[in-house]
Amino acid sequence: MTIRSPSKDTYPHWIFDDSPIPDPFGYGERAVEFLRRLKHPKSTLPRKQFQLDPWQERIVRAIYGPRDDAGNRIISRVVILIAKGNRKTSLSAALALLHTIGPERVAGGEVIFAASDRKQAGIAFKEARGIIKADPKHLVPATKIYDAFNSAKKISYPDDSTELEVISSDAPSQDGRTPSFVLADEIHVWRGTALWTVLANGLDKIDNSLLVVATTAGRGQDNIAYEVIERARKIARGDIVDPTWLPVLLESPSDVDYTSEEAWRRVNPGSVHGYPSIAGFRRHVATAKDSPTERNSLLQYKLNVWLDHSTSPFVDMATYDKGAHPIDYEALRGAPCWVGVDMSKTTDLSSVVACFKDGETYTVLSHFFCPEADIRKRGDLDGVDYVTWAKQGFITATPGNVIDNAAVADYIRSLAERFQVQEIGFDVAYAQAVIAPLTQEGFPVVTIPQYWKFQSPALNTLEAAIISGKFQHGGHPVLRWNFANVAIRTDANDNRTIHKDKSTDRVDGVAATWMAVSRAAAGDTNLSLYSNPAVTADLLSW
Repeated sequence: MTIRSPSKDTYPHWIFDDSPIPDPFGYGERAVEFLRRLKHPKSTLPRKQFQLDPWQERIVRAIYGPRDDAGNRIISRVVILIAKGNRKTSLSAALALLHTIGPERVAGGEVIFAASDRKQAGIAFKEARGIIKADPKHLVPATKIYDAFNSAKKISYPDDSTELEVISSDAPSQDGRTPSFVLADEIHVWRGTALWTVLANGLDKIDNSLLVVATTAGRGQDNIAYEVIERARKIARGDIVDPTWLPVLLESPSDVDYTSEEAWRRVNPGSVHGYPSIAGFRRHVATAKDSPTERNSLLQYKLNVWLDHSTSPFVDMATYDKGAHPIDYEALRGAPCWVGVDMSKTTDLSSVVACFKDGETYTVLSHFFCPEADIRKRGDLDGVDYVTWAKQGFITATPGNVIDNAAVADYIRSLAERFQVQEIGFDVAYAQAVIAPLTQEGFPVVTIPQYWKFQSPALNTLEAAIISGKFQHGGHPVLRWNFANVAIRTDANDNRTIHKDKSTDRVDGVAATWMAVSRAAAGDTNLSLYSNPAVTADLLSW
């Protein structure tokens, strides 16, 4: 049996109804009884009994009850997307103990708490340790806890040689792991995919392994968390049939009324049991009305809305995505285009964007460059998969450990062979090695200063095209990531520039795009870069 929402939404209605959950061998009941025998140091129940509320119990039964004819657990992946304050860490720690000292343990098994860093991983470990110490009569003498300062944190059960261990995505390589249970905590803040890949591969080495992802909503779409959550959504809707996944997605739509108490309670199942605090919600809403920062915090962490990457985005990414339908490259052959180039420092990402204008519609062809050496490491640092993007042809990985300027120049020459290149606009920073040969060869090279008198009107043009559905980008994933990263600075006169210090990651593609679009808009009317007297005066003194 696949537990799924009865409608095409992703909401886990089954948590709150009385629909039957298969338990042919009684393993679901066994798991619930084990958890109920645990104690918790902060519990208000008699004898500090672990508090397992009905909605949590339904999740436990859905994980451990359904079995095949041989008694093997059907569920191998659990994705719990839930707002902060709903005691997911306590439940996750209890499930880990179920596999360490409880009836789901495997002799010699590895149980792993995995998080973005040692501090975050230590939170779940502290919960598990607290549960052990709350039962000094039974659990303390049966286990060994290793919790020395600045050393590996473990809980071992010597009778069966099982161990619970804490690891983090900022630790050295974890290759060789063969876990029977993994808690992947708050994966929305994991950088890169290295640890996820190691753990996923390790889980597949043995039968009846279990991965529990427990996370709050994140930002952006170019990360492993979004990939996992999006697959869980498709399974919850029935778009993908995979009975081995259990999606528990307590998230709000992006247009949720954040002032609605009904909306709060819908995605915070613990609220009927006193957590999280509804009074705290009311206080947060009061500040959110006047503060975009607090509003985003409320939406992401308490209403579980998956947000755009940037904290002060340039455009709504759902609107941006409307320009993602495929581009007919052959139809553009021989057409006039304007090129924007943003060169990076020697080891970062460089971008070339060609813009075509047809009436009010702008179509852009984007390409990126980065050094091939350590490309995987760079991707992990930036939290994206440069290796896959390079294999798919969206990035050229140039030989060596610095950007190959000749490769960028060659790509621009290839544009000139296919299209009528009217102008090649450069941000002069780091670009001289590409500008010089192209200029000598007679290409129409111009340098475009980056301060507000150029950026602000260009950003206004670009924004208007995106909002009106007149910006076609073909769904280029690297360019989308750049747009999702960008933050905008607005001065007292409403002039806007890209705020590189507050942008969350690379924005090179956005810089190349606004240059290309602005020159296409001006070139279409034969407007010279130097036709504005104020700009010309500034250039002369620049």
